[in-house]
Amino acid sequence: MQNNVVFNISVCIIGILIFLVHIVNIIIKKDKRKDENALFVFIAFTAIHFAIYLAYVIIHEHYTTNNFVISFYTLFYIFNNLEVYLLFIYMLEFVFLPKNIKNDLFVLNIILFSIMTVLDITNVFTGIFFSAENGIYIRSKTMIISQIYQFIMLVIVFFVTATNKRLNIRAKIAFALYCILPLIAIIFQNIFKGYAIAYASIIIAVEILFFFINVQKNIDLAKEEEKNRDAQIRLMLSQIQPHFIYNSLSSISTLIELDPPRAQKALDDFTEYLRMNLSTITETRLIPFEYELKHIKTYIELEKIRFNDRINVIFDIKTTNFNVSPLSIQPIVENAIKHGILKKIEGGTLTIKSYEDDLAYFIEINDDGVGFDINNIDFSNNKHFGLNNIKYRIEKTNGTFEINSIPGNGTNVKVRLNK
Repeated sequence: MQNNVVFNISVCIIGILIFLVHIVNIIIKKDKRKDENALFVFIAFTAIHFAIYLAYVIIHEHYTTNNFVISFYTLFYIFNNLEVYLLFIYMLEFVFLPKNIKNDLFVLNIILFSIMTVLDITNVFTGIFFSAENGIYIRSKTMIISQIYQFIMLVIVFFVTATNKRLNIRAKIAFALYCILPLIAIIFQNIFKGYAIAYASIIIAVEILFFFINVQKNIDLAKEEEKNRDAQIRLMLSQIQPHFIYNSLSSISTLIELDPPRAQKALDDFTEYLRMNLSTITETRLIPFEYELKHIKTYIELEKIRFNDRINVIFDIKTTNFNVSPLSIQPIVENAIKHGILKKIEGGTLTIKSYEDDLAYFIEINDDGVGFDINNIDFSNNKHFGLNNIKYRIEKTNGTFEINSIPGNGTNVKVRLNK
């Protein structure tokens, strides 16, 4: 067996084993990021790509007809393009881009890949890229055209990642090396013909991608989770305010003599309110919106013990079939009551809505309280209900947080949670 054949077989086996380790690692991971699913597809395909090339190298030692060579190299050309196609999809999932730009790049990727796939298949009949004689692969003068798709998409990947301000230097280097290493390998492959140097470079490039990006991102996510946990604890502590506890217990104490059944109900509500707040310390997962809604109703009932008809609440709930971060909507309601409605002597009305469209779920909290001039409020120092914490947690669940208020007319808070 010739040295180049031994080299090519070794590269394929090593690559397949490495990729399988990464595939298993992603499969057994419990909580997967969205981009990890794209990474899984990319690495799994790369393993298949290597397996097919390994089969070709072994078979070609004993079976060298022209049809066999043309069939396999046609498949290789398509697979090489598909490798770049999946890398591009992974890049789109990994980086942050405006939706319109991401969609345009996605469509461009599909169009160029489809064109090149048609040309690769056409080559079987025309030989525009390569042919075979006596079982030997022969490149045509126009072979360089077959590399246009890969070149264009790798340049785009390089440009998008290199200029993306949200990527750290490690991620930029990882994507850059994946774009550059195969090109360098192709140059060496033309010098050392018959050696699958390009495949060896793919192994190195994938390893760099996996460790520089995936491992680092998991570390970053762990830090984010720690930050989120701290935000939850700070928010929980801000909610369990001594004066609220004192006022609630005082109201319940008064009710014991006047209306024992109502006092019992109020005590149950107060216990449930405290339980829900304390549970946010250990709860890291999202909860059904109906649970958060129950907590909201419990809080409102406690406040109505003291303020009676000054608080009027309208529920317009059209959907509860979605999840939210625990204690993310209730503080908004609390803020609307304390700093909006109760600032008016006669009180006011609070309206809580939930609805959906094809793209997102929406929650709106409207009050006809005193309102405020948004331009005169420094939300970063707002002490009413930890607005920054709430905004941060909503955005971490792929949502947005919008406030509109008019002095004297009230405030509208709109939460959008993308599907």
